[in-house]
Amino acid sequence: MEQYLPLIIQIIAGAIGGNAAGAAAKNVSLGGAGNTIAGAIGGGVLGQLLQTVLPMLQGAAGGGLDIGAIAGNLVGGGAAGAVVTAIIGLIKNRSAAR
Repeated sequence: MEQYLPLIIQIIAGAIGGNAAGAAAKNVSLGGAGNTIAGAIGGGVLGQLLQTVLPMLQGAAGGGLDIGAIAGNLVGGGAAGAVVTAIIGLIKNRSAAR
């Protein structure tokens, strides 16, 4: 179960980041549910990618999570969720304008 904890943290942080991006920039907002879903997907997928690129996010050498790894997963998942929500919102708005 401990192996799934970083993914869970990234998904939750991504959902929060997606909602923050939607609230901060109304032109990219997908609505409450859309921001949450896009952010969660972005946080999970890009968060895992970040974990592969930056091994320090995987935790201590013993395989456990330390506070630095948890903070890294929160920041990485939140930022990834915000970015994915903004990109999807921009694409949606551009296609709706045509």
